[in-house]
Amino acid sequence: MKKGLLFFLIFFTVASSTGLALSWAYKFVVWEGGVYEVTEEVVDASDLGKKIGEVKRMADDRTGSYYGDASNYYEKGTKYYAINGIDTGTALAVEEQQDKWVKATYLHKAPFHWTDILPYILLVIATFLLFTLLSLRYASNREPRDQ
Repeated sequence: MKKGLLFFLIFFTVASSTGLALSWAYKFVVWEGGVYEVTEEVVDASDLGKKIGEVKRMADDRTGSYYGDASNYYEKGTKYYAINGIDTGTALAVEEQQDKWVKATYLHKAPFHWTDILPYILLVIATFLLFTLLSLRYASNREPRDQ
């Protein structure tokens, strides 16, 4: 009985600790708050515009969460390019390999993440600190009034 219970506990622990990864329906990249599905359509080098970004983090294949310039397939550092004649809100080019680019088309807005507003939070904090510092400096430089 004890061996059976021990075996069950060990089996349950091992079975529950094995990582389950998501199976993504398609390859995607995220750029400036938009999710772009990567197609198999090759983009010629002559159609490439300027570099507009790159993958900065991988999507979490256990929870499905992602934020910022992320991808579920491409490694960090994979570059995004504008495509001449096509608005970046519609499509962009992703560097598939060296000297090979594929088209990624806009699907939908990326989910909100608190880091999307981090620059604004930091700006508010810096403004508050600067205002406090200047107020304290002004108050310490004031001369007392004669009565």
